[in-house]
Amino acid sequence: MILRRLHPPLHLLRAFCTVARFGGISRAAEALHLTQSAVSKQVQELERWVGVPLFERSRKRLSLTPAGERYEKAVSALLARLEAATLELITSGDEGGALHLSVLPTLAAKWLIPRLPQLRAQHPQITLHFVPYVHGYDFADPELDCSILFGDGHWPGARAHYLTGNDVALIGPRAGLAGAPPLHSPQDVARHTLLRHVSVPGAWQHWAEAHGVNGLDPLAGPQFDQFQTIIRAVSVGMGLALVPRCLVQDEIAAGTVTEPLPGGGYTSDLGYWLCYPESRAQLATLVRFRDWLLALADPAAGTAAPAA
Repeated sequence: MILRRLHPPLHLLRAFCTVARFGGISRAAEALHLTQSAVSKQVQELERWVGVPLFERSRKRLSLTPAGERYEKAVSALLARLEAATLELITSGDEGGALHLSVLPTLAAKWLIPRLPQLRAQHPQITLHFVPYVHGYDFADPELDCSILFGDGHWPGARAHYLTGNDVALIGPRAGLAGAPPLHSPQDVARHTLLRHVSVPGAWQHWAEAHGVNGLDPLAGPQFDQFQTIIRAVSVGMGLALVPRCLVQDEIAAGTVTEPLPGGGYTSDLGYWLCYPESRAQLATLVRFRDWLLALADPAAGTAAPAA
């Protein structure tokens, strides 16, 4: 009897989580393609099965009890893991499978997506499922296999491999676009508006130290949350910016933005890293994706960081 109570039927658990998500029987029934009566009976059957009230009933709305909240959180995570495992099994073979990946938006658009046809040609059975980038730091999430993150290569619980991004370019608007002061030497940069990225607050300070520039305020100027936005701001004449070269090569080649000083960039301690939890290290699909990515990576010292 104890074993029976510890293994509720899957359809009862799914009904419970769906009702909890929608807050009522009616919408849950629509989502499950069942009648309201069937869903209500399944929820009641689960409550009898576990012997604990899971919902508080008031008029037409159901709300979780404290015990129900804890149970729903655990069960929904298990159902998500089961679905992910089933999808991987269905789509996998000896050469591939499904891979749940999180990538920062600008790197995805400017660097990864243009290379994916090559991945498809080499590993046609690998299917990438993109997870919202805001979830890319949660390596305990069963729906996340790996992430490409920006930083120094150290994230708790993750193994990291450097890919690209530590070659930083100084970019400015094309000639004649804006009436900014002339720019003939690194010292002239201090007279321009400096655009900043929120994730790299020390970029201009590091640049000034690398080029021996004095009198530059590294915290002045507008701040942005994505490099793509900064590149666009430079292209319309808002100021100068420091951007990983891998993200701005196309605009430089097209003349949308310029590199106003030869050798005007610097080498950063930060870059883009492929990260994954130790528990995923032997996942065959991830290993193939990792090896493919590393073959494209820029050379850098200390290319791998162990899981912290």
